[in-house]
Amino acid sequence: MSQSIAANPDRLLPADPGTRSIARGLLARVQDLPIISPHGHVDAAVIEHNTPFPDPAALLVSPDHYVTRLIHASGVSLDKLRGSSSAAPDSRSVWREFCTAWPLLEGTASGYWLRNQFHSVFGLQQEISAENADASYDAISARLQEPGFRPRQLFKDFNIEVLATTDDPLDDLASHQAIAQDPSFHGRVLPTFRPDAYLNIAHPTWSANVDRLIAAAGDGATGYAGYVTALENRRRYFVEHGAVSADHGVRTPATLKLDAADAARLFDRARSGQATAQDRDDFEAHMMYQMARMSVEDGLVMTIHPGSFRNHHEPTFNTFGADTGHDIPVATNYTEAIRPLLQDFGTAKDFHLVLFTLDETVFSRELAPLAGFYPSVYLGAPWWFLDAPDAMLRFRSAVTETAGFSRSSGFIDDTRAFCSIPARHDASRRIEASFLARLVAEHRVSEDRAHEIIVDLVDSSPRRVFKL
Repeated sequence: MSQSIAANPDRLLPADPGTRSIARGLLARVQDLPIISPHGHVDAAVIEHNTPFPDPAALLVSPDHYVTRLIHASGVSLDKLRGSSSAAPDSRSVWREFCTAWPLLEGTASGYWLRNQFHSVFGLQQEISAENADASYDAISARLQEPGFRPRQLFKDFNIEVLATTDDPLDDLASHQAIAQDPSFHGRVLPTFRPDAYLNIAHPTWSANVDRLIAAAGDGATGYAGYVTALENRRRYFVEHGAVSADHGVRTPATLKLDAADAARLFDRARSGQATAQDRDDFEAHMMYQMARMSVEDGLVMTIHPGSFRNHHEPTFNTFGADTGHDIPVATNYTEAIRPLLQDFGTAKDFHLVLFTLDETVFSRELAPLAGFYPSVYLGAPWWFLDAPDAMLRFRSAVTETAGFSRSSGFIDDTRAFCSIPARHDASRRIEASFLARLVAEHRVSEDRAHEIIVDLVDSSPRRVFKL
């Protein structure tokens, strides 16, 4: 297989020549627009300090659970890809394992993104393979050592205008402040308030986190009152440092409205170690309701990412920790779960609620109808297991007939892999062009209108939804 696949200008576009021609025109309309990335996981300190990228394996393989999980499924132990608690992996050995396993990634989103990066970012001229593993390793290593191949220059080269990070509520946001005050940096790096470890009683460090939170921002109050005050204060701190959204990674999107006394009793039971499993669920659901209340008050966009059974394989978790490829999607119920929140805030002025899912069955059954009624609700882009070409097309087909195009969040890359950002956004733009081209070819949307819609999807929607 030739590396020219990554250079083909018609990649991901429709096979039918007439529809492809329409898609080409639509893609050309948005191909050079700046990248708006309102949710992701790149470390702001890397951009602040313009930190050189590590070796090829540490950059592209070991931390990427999309990649390592599938190689692991073929029988390769994770310690050969990620190392162990006692020893870091040998980078070149990891790369050789990866190149040997490269055919396993054919047809996957990871394979598409990586192939695109190899060609457009690293300049590889040949498809990687077991035979050329050392040569490709050396070529990428040489690229990484070039003075211009640093995060700040790539931020410019990738045409990124806005990049949001994901941050602990007690982060001092010093890197964000330094970037914002640096006149030589032209772009926006925005923090995102991510309070999961402070809301979920089941989190192993929840109680210690709460201690630190109340001590730092509780204004001298204690107990549940100090806890809520501290969360409100830290959210304001994030707003003052440029944040536009608060993100919530939860097992379910359940919400629950409790009065302050009942919530305080749950909080106290949790603090004393007496909370039941039902208490834990109820408290997290109530705090999701509270997060919505706070968003109405402080203006932060609320995004919800539910539906993952985290750390499915306990032995792997015990050895390698979280985010190592064994998080598995579960069925998600939005209609009933989110209703308590929407009863009070679904029509609140300027409240924006972006709903994501790993359960495709809720796209047309629940999410599109919710977004098609509530002014606050927007459809989060296909995420994690679903940010792949065919899944993105299924998403667009499933939601458009009910919610139209205007209720979409715009593309969300949700990535830690900085070098993959342009490949992911390019794929999304090609999929939007392909979907709209079919509607034009079927005389369901005019071509002029399709050109307006694709600009809105790529550029205007993320600005509008995330208040940029």
